[in-house]
Amino acid sequence: AECIEILKEADVVVTNPPFSLFREYVAQLMQYKKKFVIIGNVNAITYKEIFPLIMKNKMLLGYSIHSGDREFRVPEYYPLEAAGCRVDENGIRYLRIKGVRWYTNIPLKKFQEEINLVQEYSPEKYPKYDGYDIINVNKTADIPCDYYGVMGVPITFLDKYNPAQFEILGIANSARWIGYECFTTINDEKIYNRLLIRRRQE
Repeated sequence: AECIEILKEADVVVTNPPFSLFREYVAQLMQYKKKFVIIGNVNAITYKEIFPLIMKNKMLLGYSIHSGDREFRVPEYYPLEAAGCRVDENGIRYLRIKGVRWYTNIPLKKFQEEINLVQEYSPEKYPKYDGYDIINVNKTADIPCDYYGVMGVPITFLDKYNPAQFEILGIANSARWIGYECFTTINDEKIYNRLLIRRRQE
């Protein structure tokens, strides 16, 4: 209750919430209609509570963390059992965490920059998912410039996503989907999480 009272007074929330409570924390920020810049695991994109916010452009990836690999300072009592940890010359302890991103609902200039598309579509280069008229694109840089159908792209596409250039339809993997119906298998081979997108007509 004390934290909620502080939250009500906030203009912008900037923090690193516990990843295990990420769903609940984002829901609370939305409930109180707060602007935020928070750190979370990149796979939070795929959560059924989080992805609809991304699909509706109510929450997007922020700046600066593209490798998804960052150090966090931890207290003296925190066990350093992970491979990615260190203690500096002043005895300050750090833990390196993989797969993290900034999440925000603040409009950013990067969301207004168009992705430069240079590849051309061919059925050989862009196979379709089994049973669906949806092509697979393995890298954002490989999105074809001459294709306006539905495409499955890696979730890291969100690092460069421009809502004026693309529409997000859903997210899928080989076992489940949210939004646009699709399971990502090609010749029965499972493909990792894919955002389902479509270019907006020029």
